[in-house]
Amino acid sequence: MSGDTRDFNNIETRAVIMFFFLPLQGNAPKEIHDILKETLRENASSYATVKNWMAEFKRGDFSTCDEPRLGRP
Repeated sequence: MSGDTRDFNNIETRAVIMFFFLPLQGNAPKEIHDILKETLRENASSYATVKNWMAEFKRGDFSTCDEPRLGRP
């Protein structure tokens, strides 16, 4: 990125986390969070979010979309 920061939405952020999670990449949550912080600066997801999504991927849930919920949107 040439100096500009793009405001990623949740689906895009999760896809990036999943890319870095893949076994060929072998990155730890801290490494992935550091990459996101370097690239997205203040728009990066928190370390806890990265860690939670990596746990989901380890359980075999590779969906990058939110599950439908009842109640308020």
